[in-house]
Amino acid sequence: MQRLLALLTWLAFPVYVWQGLGVRRRTTRMLPARGPVLHEIPGKAPSVALLVLGDSSAASVGIEQSERGRAVRWRAAGFNSATSGQIRDHVLPNLSADPWTHIVLAIGTNDTKNFHSVPRFKKEFGGLLYALRAKWPEARVVWSPVLEFTRAPAMPPLLGRILEIRATEMNRMGVRLCNERGAVPASRLPITNPDAGFASDGFHASEAGYRAWAEHLLDFVMGNCAEVR
Repeated sequence: MQRLLALLTWLAFPVYVWQGLGVRRRTTRMLPARGPVLHEIPGKAPSVALLVLGDSSAASVGIEQSERGRAVRWRAAGFNSATSGQIRDHVLPNLSADPWTHIVLAIGTNDTKNFHSVPRFKKEFGGLLYALRAKWPEARVVWSPVLEFTRAPAMPPLLGRILEIRATEMNRMGVRLCNERGAVPASRLPITNPDAGFASDGFHASEAGYRAWAEHLLDFVMGNCAEVR
């Protein structure tokens, strides 16, 4: 039934274009957070070397400062509007092979928003996973699935529903690929308070939203909870 709904969303493509253009006109384009993208947060010698890779969420778009948290050496390699294929083809090949112990992938939202097909996502996200495993074979790779479009304040109800149907299919494929290719699919972040969890643009996470997201992912990153199947 879910896959049939995903196919039917193509019939709603004119609605997606019409309402999507309206959202784009009304939404302020936010910049990444200030602060270095490669650094250590002071504290005890970190046991975690973390690479955060993906779209605008990986770049901390929606907040002002990125330097908060426990002691850790980390790098953010995230970019506005990035898709799985762009990260695979243009970002990953240009990253030095530093000894990252943990990698968090925040990717899939733009693949969904841009109406990429599930087969295309399978090829591009699946290729990204293969490339990551080849470059950092011992790192723990965790993927954060696409968030609920219907919970984003900027989304008109119908557009949010159309994209949510497609996000469900993207997430199903993403979980399957992670399980097949040596990555850890996290569970979807539950959004309990959209008013506090989203930035002023109604789409990106606020500081409280990023904190909730980080706390949700922590057990998956550190291997303290069961993986999603």
